[in-house]
Amino acid sequence: MLLDPGMDLTLRPMRYPDFYERYRAAIRNTWTVEEVDLHSDLADLARMTPQERHLINRLVAFFATGDSIVANNLVLNLYQHVNAPEARLYLSRQLFEEAVHVQFYLTLLDTYLPDPDERVKAFAAIEHIPSIRDKAEFCFRWIDSINGLRQLETAAERRQFLLNLICFAACIEGLFFYGAFAYVYWFRSRGLLGGLATGTNWVFRDESMHMEFAFSVVDTVRAEEPELFDDALAEQVTAMLEEAVAAELAFARDLCGDGMPGMTAEQMREYLEYVADQRLARLGLPTRYGTANPFAFMELQDVQELANFFERRVSAYQVAVEGNVSFDETF
Repeated sequence: MLLDPGMDLTLRPMRYPDFYERYRAAIRNTWTVEEVDLHSDLADLARMTPQERHLINRLVAFFATGDSIVANNLVLNLYQHVNAPEARLYLSRQLFEEAVHVQFYLTLLDTYLPDPDERVKAFAAIEHIPSIRDKAEFCFRWIDSINGLRQLETAAERRQFLLNLICFAACIEGLFFYGAFAYVYWFRSRGLLGGLATGTNWVFRDESMHMEFAFSVVDTVRAEEPELFDDALAEQVTAMLEEAVAAELAFARDLCGDGMPGMTAEQMREYLEYVADQRLARLGLPTRYGTANPFAFMELQDVQELANFFERRVSAYQVAVEGNVSFDETF
């Protein structure tokens, strides 16, 4: 089974072809940071209000370390316990994508914060900005929760692993980052920060695929070991998401202050509750909040309407496959 201890090395016969297809789809969606023109955003930044600048500075400070935390958990915890070579192919690709995201956010900070002292503060945000530190501590606590596990021998250990996996898929990539994306697309809906929005389109697509891969792992484990998914696990997942919503809402209050037209902490609360319910529903659990999405611009994003012919390049970019490819041999 998928969580059995060991390290299966052979791709044939392929036990989990869906994971392999996800890896191939990720390869087709390759992009590079050099394709994103952030310098076009500088004029927008220059005419922003102090409150808008505060929001952007806090946002890029979160971005500075967010994907590095995800990558660390992937390497330290996920890779060694998902015992399928096709799944590890995808995780290897995900690690590359996290590295691209880290490079994107480095370039973002270098462009948006020309003052070296401001950049140093942004990179040290988890140490001195409480709303970012609390989110980081939430992440670190779940990384540490399985750091000592070398093999998943018991049902309790497998549930422990599942909680870590669900935390990073539903709470961190699926809630923290979705909250951050909402601020970016709020600016885009006002015709601002087009370069940031273009890069975020590609990050958004990557993160959505990461999240869906993790949920497909959960689906597979549920099919193989349904006894792991008891009421206690459901209660733990719901409590975890409630805690994540609270941490992200504190971040929203820091960013939004008294609020701006179309973006307030109260609207972010509604959006975060809506997203949390989406994650619970995807996991087959009862929803918690019953809150509607307050952001029409995120409804468009959720259906991946990314191809904009007024951009420098169509955002639904995929790398072409060259040459002749055939699969004649029977495996």
